[in-house]
Amino acid sequence: MRQLLFNRGISADDDARLFLEAGVDFDTDPYQLMGMQTTVDRLCFAIDRGEAVAVYGDYDVDGVTATALLAEFLQSLDATVHPYIPNRFDEGYGLNREALDSLKADGVSLVVTVDCGIRSPDEAMYAREIGLDLIITDHHHPLEGSVPPALAVICPKQASDNYPDKYLAGVGVAYKIAQALATRRQGPVGIQELLDLVALGTVADLAPLIGENRMLVRSGLQEIRKNRRQGLYSLANVADLAIARTSASQIGFILGPRLNAAGRLDSAHAALKLLTTNDPQEAGPLAQLLDTQNRQRQNLTRETQELAEALATAEDADPILLFAVDESFNPGVVGLAASRLAETYYRPAIVASKGVDQTRGSCRSIPEFHITDALDQCADLLVRHGGHAAAAGFTVRNDNLPELRSRLKALAAAQLGSQDLRPSLRADVEIKLSELNFDLFRLLADLEPTGYGNPEAVFVSRGAPVRSSRAVGAEGRHLKLAFEDERGVTVDAIGFRLGQELKDLSARVDIAYTLEINEYRGRTTLQLNLKDVRPA
Repeated sequence: MRQLLFNRGISADDDARLFLEAGVDFDTDPYQLMGMQTTVDRLCFAIDRGEAVAVYGDYDVDGVTATALLAEFLQSLDATVHPYIPNRFDEGYGLNREALDSLKADGVSLVVTVDCGIRSPDEAMYAREIGLDLIITDHHHPLEGSVPPALAVICPKQASDNYPDKYLAGVGVAYKIAQALATRRQGPVGIQELLDLVALGTVADLAPLIGENRMLVRSGLQEIRKNRRQGLYSLANVADLAIARTSASQIGFILGPRLNAAGRLDSAHAALKLLTTNDPQEAGPLAQLLDTQNRQRQNLTRETQELAEALATAEDADPILLFAVDESFNPGVVGLAASRLAETYYRPAIVASKGVDQTRGSCRSIPEFHITDALDQCADLLVRHGGHAAAAGFTVRNDNLPELRSRLKALAAAQLGSQDLRPSLRADVEIKLSELNFDLFRLLADLEPTGYGNPEAVFVSRGAPVRSSRAVGAEGRHLKLAFEDERGVTVDAIGFRLGQELKDLSARVDIAYTLEINEYRGRTTLQLNLKDVRPA
């Protein structure tokens, strides 16, 4: 455990205890966020005056959970709330003028964005022109030297903001607003009860699980396991997930994709309704719908990835940056296809859906290439863009598309051309298979929540004798192995998407893996989740 902590930059006893207890200052004063005082004053004024307040979110899990959280808390304070999530296909990402006009016509006088708006200065100015008060809350990087002209802007990544934790997700920022409001107003919903939504959005958005995020997610997982939100219970049921044992990994691979599926294929309103309903008769069908949409999303992603790969490699079998555009691509899955391409080729990948006048693309990158910085250098060609180092999105007019492709490829060639671009797998500790036991597994639980920014512990065992091997799953995509440890005891292992390694398997192998529990027919055993395998 000391080695695992040291590998994560923790080398002092006090720091180690704080980390294992997730003991960062959980109650960081929300008023340290620039713009918070103005935001709370304006919201209290709206509540007292009975004004209609719109909570304007995004259609991904972070945006939907942030919308649900702030809307639910405001409603508990007797506010008149209009949750609003734009349609990915009709409106696109972020603030848009038509939505602001519609909200104004519905009697809304105050709009609070969550998880969007920091890169919308023109829309913020338009809100002012039509007499809408606008408060922007976001966690994305602002445009350099430009803050939207809103009544208040809350974003920890603003250059002049002194908030100590810069990596809150959009739902984390929304939670801090609720936390600040709770110092002024008390209602039937406690802020602790909102942490399940914070955990969902933070993990699904790949916000780093360090600092305050680690505390929020650990506490949020405890709230999820209490099973107080009907929609999550119904969703866990259709996904065959025991909600009382939900982990961060299960949010990332089971709950998150199903909540995301609604906004990818249709409208995110089904996900929002699921998270806010208390009616089992409503939650059940909604959960079934999201589960069905997720299966459709998986098939569509696979088809999109195959075509995008063919298009991106048509002229060059090993491009420095993969760029694929097609009219048939569904805008809701281009990001997933780009992610698979970036993972397969270890290159930046862009997959875009071409419309009549404009093309909307999603980008996924590798640590060696900051994709949003690259888009910033092409800003003169773009209608809008934004994102993080590893993921971004953009809209470009079709007549600028060839120049955008050319520039991005040139930028990638300049930065990556001389580098040996191969993914590296970092392991924590070399260990014998016979040293694996339930005591060790229980110690590893203190590292939770693990994920982006706080990876699971990866172990290496060398010369492991292969007792049995077979390919499993659709088209033999996964690898099922059994090893014999130094005591002659069998240790089972599963390698997802490692089925192709079967043909080159030797009698003894070196393996990199994480340790997990497998429960089958009432029997609980340790299982290795293989990350890589090679001849010993």
